Parts: sequence; structure tokens; C-alpha cells
Amino acid sequence: MPSRLEKRCIERGLKMTEQRRVIARVLSDSSDHPDVEQLYRRVTAIDPRISIATVYRTVRLFEEADILEKHDFGDGRARYEEAPEEHHDHLIDVQSGKVIEFTDPQIEELQRMIAQRLGYKLVDHRLELYAVPLKREGGGDA
Repeated sequence: MPSRLEKRCIERGLKMTEQRRVIARVLSDSSDHPDVEQLYRRVTAIDPRISIATVYRTVRLFEEADILEKHDFGDGRARYEEAPEEHHDHLIDVQSGKVIEFTDPQIEELQRMIAQRLGYKLVDHRLELYAVPLKREGGGDA
């Protein structure tokens, strides 16, 4: 059964080699936002013949086809996720690197209102919040 990402590739007319299928499947199954090195380790566990150059080329191809979204969460690594069907924002734990996806209707409305107040119609945006865990009373981390 083709993965979500693989189906999107086919819909956009991309030629799907077996190596691209493996990369698409691994990306579809990722619950995090892997960088190319992490992706390479995951795909070579499935097919050791896939080179890092193939992973880089495929990621670039998927990004150019608007199938993948590239992020820079301030850790010096380009990280990727399947281009979302629904908009969401990110909260990044700067201590652990964990990325939490969220949506908030109040934030969305506030951004639209700010653009309008400044004389613009908001057509797109990206919100990334960088945070550390709250300290609990008693000295432990939250």
C-alpha cells in the first residue's frame, strides 16, 4: 500500500523509483521532523544501497514539488516534515530539541487582525515558538 507521501508524489507526476518509495515511506512514518542524516539512517536500515546523495536529491525534489516542508528550528540542521494538509505551528523545546505541533484559533485570528491593522491581507505565515520546560515547585523540571 503506498504511503501518504508516495501518493502525493504520484499525484504530482513524480517518477517513483524503489529508493524514492522507501524515502517517502520513512518520511510518512516519521512522527518527528528528521534532518537528512536521521532520514539517511532510517532508510538505510530498510535498504542499505541508498546513498546519502540519493537522500539529499530526493528531499530536494520533494521540497520543490511542495510535498515536503523544510524547517530551521535554530539547531543548525535543516529538518523536514510532510507538507501539512492543515496549517499548524511549532513549539520547539530548546533543551531537548523536541518539536510540538499545535494550532490555536486565537493566535490565527490575532495574526490576521495584525496584518489587517497594518494594511495587509495575511496570505501565509509560519510561527515557531522556542521554549524551555517550566520548573515545578520543589526544584524539579516540568
